[in-house]
Amino acid sequence: MAVLVSLAAAELLYVRALRILARRGVRVPRGQIALWHAGIALWLVAFLTPLDRLGGELLSAHMAEHLLIADLGAPLLLAGARNPVLAFLLPRPALVVLARRRRLRSAFRTLRRPLVAIAVYAVVLYFWHFDFAFTAAVESDLVHALQHGSFVGIGVLVWWSALEPKRRRLGGELWKIGHILGARLVGMFLGMGFVIVRQPLYADVYGSGERGFGLSAVADQQLAGGLMVGLDVAIMLFALTFFFLRAAGDEDRARGTHAPRRTTA
Repeated sequence: MAVLVSLAAAELLYVRALRILARRGVRVPRGQIALWHAGIALWLVAFLTPLDRLGGELLSAHMAEHLLIADLGAPLLLAGARNPVLAFLLPRPALVVLARRRRLRSAFRTLRRPLVAIAVYAVVLYFWHFDFAFTAAVESDLVHALQHGSFVGIGVLVWWSALEPKRRRLGGELWKIGHILGARLVGMFLGMGFVIVRQPLYADVYGSGERGFGLSAVADQQLAGGLMVGLDVAIMLFALTFFFLRAAGDEDRARGTHAPRRTTA
């Protein structure tokens, strides 16, 4: 119920921001709005379908839930919340409070720097996959919520500098390709570990014998790792293609802007 209320509140805030912008004559691209709703839809699938229950029985289901929430949902929501929506997403009193928290804003500016964000991403991601931390997340709803929140947080940190939500137009700087590839490689190595290891992990909560749907412990583990690696590869290919094309478009636009005008006699 808490998840449903939170998602409903987020959706209402977004719709409110769109209405404010519409009254001011500011048009938000339909594609941007669709990205936000896609992110909300993925979170609904992760939290309000049998996938959430299966996460306590299958490692692969638990991993799929994380991928939907953090690896896909978080960047989609961030892309959907880009300016001009970002400036109106929170009520004014909340914005005033945040504006007065200078140390908090300074810390966030530091954490979202590309190299810092990747380092934080790696530490948080690998910490939660130590046996004691992962087991605690499966056995405790509170710890599980903390795990989800931290995964979403590091996802936002990594994608913030690439998506630049405060800018009206997304730039196509090529360094963003290396940034996203570096972050995804961190996760991909972890996923490959699940695929390669032949000893059942997290046996205290998932057991070492046959699991749901006739999967053995190792097969379930390999499926979880395969999901991680497959999604990482897909995101890397997307980043490579998207930002390369974006950079090419920026270059063409710059040439067109600075091209000399022809004069007629």
